[in-house]
Amino acid sequence: MSSSTPTPRIDQPIEPAALTGTERGAGQEQHGARAHSDGAWASKIPVQTRSERPQSGDIDAFAAVTGREVNWKFAPLDKVAPLLAGGLDGSAYPFLATQTDGADVEWARSDEPRVGTAGLPEDRAAAAAWTARDAVLAVTVKATDAHESIAITRSDFGQQPRAAHTVITAEPNAQGIVVIDNRGSALLSENIEIVVQDNARLTVVTVQDWADDAVHISTHFAEVGRDAFLKHVVVSLGGDVVRVNPSTHLGAQGADVEMYGVYFADAGQYIEQQVYVNHDAPNSRSRVNYKGALQGAGAHTVWIGDVLIGRTAPGTDSYEQNRNLVLTDGTRADSIPNLEIETGDIAGAGHASATGRFDDEQLFYLQARGIPEEEARRLVVLGFLVEVIQKIGAPELEERLIAAVEQELLEGKTVLAAPITDASLTETSV
Repeated sequence: MSSSTPTPRIDQPIEPAALTGTERGAGQEQHGARAHSDGAWASKIPVQTRSERPQSGDIDAFAAVTGREVNWKFAPLDKVAPLLAGGLDGSAYPFLATQTDGADVEWARSDEPRVGTAGLPEDRAAAAAWTARDAVLAVTVKATDAHESIAITRSDFGQQPRAAHTVITAEPNAQGIVVIDNRGSALLSENIEIVVQDNARLTVVTVQDWADDAVHISTHFAEVGRDAFLKHVVVSLGGDVVRVNPSTHLGAQGADVEMYGVYFADAGQYIEQQVYVNHDAPNSRSRVNYKGALQGAGAHTVWIGDVLIGRTAPGTDSYEQNRNLVLTDGTRADSIPNLEIETGDIAGAGHASATGRFDDEQLFYLQARGIPEEEARRLVVLGFLVEVIQKIGAPELEERLIAAVEQELLEGKTVLAAPITDASLTETSV
């Protein structure tokens, strides 16, 4: 560079002299200002809110996951990588089903018309499973005078990368419960669609009671109709990596959803839930309540709760909360509630998050009455988690889950965690 050429400042990058006016951004000059040669930053800004995420059933619509994405930054990518690469086996799998006369469970073709009626994938894992599906498990709850009941047990996925797709439909005025019980080993990515049509009342429960080596990514999409009600319950106890992300669209007036979750993470176990509620119609209601316990070195849980109250949803009544109970040192619980409100005409909205250890006064109270420390610890944990378990509404399943939590405590006997000085407790209401 000659001495007559001024040294450029950092905020004034030199443009190549060969560029034409069009290539440099002709038409963008105003009052001597000109766009930077790198330009186009608007298209490079990361997605800031859940409602802005792109949707597609094509895996090629999503870039390779790097771990820097907001929705993947906590996940152990080395373990879930086989489910992100594509080429999954999406064929039909063995299952056991018990059902009443007013419900159907059957295999349908991959082009089943109901596919996509509840939502579309928002990340690469869901898109990989969507693209790979060769069969669809169709569950239909019919409108009868009875409360229909369907229980589906799956335990034969094996250790090869698999995909699955389930569509659950509650017909107008139907009422019932669908339980999907997952056991055994698996390397599975799946999509579950739930359509609750007008005036129907449906409960959907998924139980992740996998073997210790299982890796499971599950994306749930729910569409709730006019004056319809959905109770959605996620129970995650077993597995190595379990990621269940449920989203609900309240797209008709009077739509109502209650979303519950209960989870127990042991040493080295990773459990994640990303919950999304989209209020998109007047006078809709939502309640989200997730509770978890952690014990053992390396136990890690993630809960991200997003609620959108759109401009078209006056009269919305919404609340979400997450509570985590830390039982031992060496655990980590990430809890991130988010609330996006686009209208001021609402009945109420709020969110809360808390993570902490045992209440010393509770333990002292029980021990002062002659209850041994381990028994007192068991009672406190059960009391904390049973509140959510009892929301299921299926007594036999509730008893089994309570016994499973007791077994978790029995197998994970360790000293109580030291006091947490930086435990977070935040609550916001509008």
